[in-house]
Amino acid sequence: MHVCFDLSLERCVYMQVYGVFSRSNRGFFAEADATVYMNFMKSHCCYDAIPTSCKLVIFDTTLQVKKAFFAFVSNSLRAAPLWDNKLQRFVGMLTITDFINILHCYYKSPMVQMYELESHKIETWREARRVLNIILNTVKSSLFDAIYSLLKHKIHRLPVIDPESGNVLNILTHKRILKFLHIFDKKIPKPAFTGKPIQELGIGTFRNIATVQQTATLYEALSIFVERRVSALPVVDKEGKVVSLYSRFDVINLAAQKTYNNLDMTMEEVIRRRTCFVEGVIKCYPDETLETIIDRIVKAEVHRLVLVDRDDVVRGIISLSDLLQAMVLDPAGIDALFS
Repeated sequence: MHVCFDLSLERCVYMQVYGVFSRSNRGFFAEADATVYMNFMKSHCCYDAIPTSCKLVIFDTTLQVKKAFFAFVSNSLRAAPLWDNKLQRFVGMLTITDFINILHCYYKSPMVQMYELESHKIETWREARRVLNIILNTVKSSLFDAIYSLLKHKIHRLPVIDPESGNVLNILTHKRILKFLHIFDKKIPKPAFTGKPIQELGIGTFRNIATVQQTATLYEALSIFVERRVSALPVVDKEGKVVSLYSRFDVINLAAQKTYNNLDMTMEEVIRRRTCFVEGVIKCYPDETLETIIDRIVKAEVHRLVLVDRDDVVRGIISLSDLLQAMVLDPAGIDALFS
């Protein structure tokens, strides 16, 4: 271990913990570049990433779907654990995706009232759609396991359960995990690949990108959400230039505005009518480094960046799932996004 003599004790400890010292002949920092983030996630449990102060809203399965989604809006929620009073246990989650599926499934025309949304209870909706139970993670599970579950099952929220009481303590997301890593950014060795351009690394989606035209209807946008299982859609003009971003969270505000009975509006009109906080289009460019991308996505507190060329034409999407797959699961030889 004589190689440590010129390094601080603190850095030596971090280098040992996060795998910098290679046991092979591939070079001093070779293993660090591949495994530093993977080992970081394996060495921290889900409880570590839970914020000290947070709000958790739980719905009873007998609650009306309509009231549940109004509660989403008033509390700025994206998901809520579900409690079955008969079974006396948590049985799943209600998310914005459920709201999108309901609208897409039952919408006929602006002239037809959606009685299913008005009258359905959460439990009857779940039975009708055969909704699968959530994937539960305990507080003692590693963040690595949490990332694997999120990406493998293509979900965006993972309840963290107290194994003793069975209570949901928090909902873990891609955004929270990446932010947790970012907090320790200056305390762990920075892999060399973070200084490479994002396009050279191949992180993100660059083909068959899901977008929606300004002239398309809101119902068409919902169809893309359902069929492509994407979390946001760049809204583009006829030249392919991005003019806005429409996310799943935007859809829930149809409940607040009571406009979910008219899904024939054009996306241009939908964007113009938005009155609530919107995420906005946060862009990046092919020649920007991974380090720059991570920093921008964390500070902007968004779920994805729209990769554009210098003419603002959409060329790709860099999502939190793409980043976590490349930084954490790829070094472990796991391709959860396509498994």
